[in-house]
Amino acid sequence: MTFFSHCARTVCSFVVLCCSANAFAGDISFTVRDQFGKPLADAVIELESNANLPSTQLPIAIMDQVDKQFSPNVLVIQQGQSVDFPNSDNIRHHVYSFSSAKPFNIRLYADRPEKPELFDNSGVVVLGCNIHDSMVGYIYVANSANTLKTAEDGKVQLKGITLPASLTIWHPNQASEINKKLSVTVTEQVADITINTNEPAPRNTFGEMFKADNDS
Repeated sequence: MTFFSHCARTVCSFVVLCCSANAFAGDISFTVRDQFGKPLADAVIELESNANLPSTQLPIAIMDQVDKQFSPNVLVIQQGQSVDFPNSDNIRHHVYSFSSAKPFNIRLYADRPEKPELFDNSGVVVLGCNIHDSMVGYIYVANSANTLKTAEDGKVQLKGITLPASLTIWHPNQASEINKKLSVTVTEQVADITINTNEPAPRNTFGEMFKADNDS
């Protein structure tokens, strides 16, 4: 078994274990787990690339709000893509982010906001609701078109990759800073990745300021 190199000076350490010894051009299969061996859904794996993103118009992505939760919990989009924030609940929400990649504020609304939000900078955008403090969501704005997130079983496959390949890995509950992307160089076809995680911290928002105006 071989250890992949990983990003230094980070609290969120991880080990990549691999199964094949020969470089190749093809598909890479990943399984991502936490430090207790539990599969991690919503881990984002991005192939680092110097190529420009496609110049074709990207579809509008959807970050819904259902049962006082963002849906999906983690949305992966491309730099330059817009996101619509429909509200499928029968109460109003107030969506905002203070993240440097995309600070924005959509005040109390039902159904749909007036227009989608453009995400023209790459990075991790943390979402909140000023009415419902427990609502937390994430938008991962990728530089590379070859970016995917793991399913409930912690698995994901990147197709048509020439090895060795440089990748970044991110998870919303990683023990390091929320916007820290972990770097690895992959030389093998199959990899197990372990990421140290923390329980999500309670949020401190301005929700109380708006609750008098909302029917929640």
